[in-house]
Amino acid sequence: MQSHILYRENTSVRTRVLGILLFAVATAISARVSALVPNSPIPLTMQVLVVVLSGLVLGPRDGLLAQAVYLQAILLGAPLTAAGLGGPLAFASPTAGYLVSFPLAAFVAGWLGRQTRTGAWLWRALGGLAALAVIYGFGTAWLAGYVGGLGNAWALGAVPFIGADLIKVLIVTAALSLRSR
Repeated sequence: MQSHILYRENTSVRTRVLGILLFAVATAISARVSALVPNSPIPLTMQVLVVVLSGLVLGPRDGLLAQAVYLQAILLGAPLTAAGLGGPLAFASPTAGYLVSFPLAAFVAGWLGRQTRTGAWLWRALGGLAALAVIYGFGTAWLAGYVGGLGNAWALGAVPFIGADLIKVLIVTAALSLRSR
């Protein structure tokens, strides 16, 4: 009986680790699904969708860990950013603020997404919107140093992406709401 319980705990740990690794890889892949945005140093990627999804699916702690693993791989030299940068140079680029926001954004999405079962879809949507606020906050603050102030950073690093990112949050929220029925 005791070995059965231990096996279940080990399976749970394995499942968590696998989820963390899968979302780290998914974030890396989603960085490469990108399009250049005219007059912006920031590319449009699918990373926001994966970051929000990682928090909502894995929960706050494991979502944060998945994004931290992704960033650690970049820091160690893996060219996993949208621009193909790896190593410390990736964290000195105009997009670094967006990258470093991913763990906190996943945490916030996961934390809000797990608040209650009543109105779960609303909490997931609020989690996704709060994650966007974290990403835009860190990203535009960092970008401001490259483009001459917060106003320019907001115009170049947030405004062109708001519609697409809201659609990504809507897709994640709808997909998870269908899954939980």
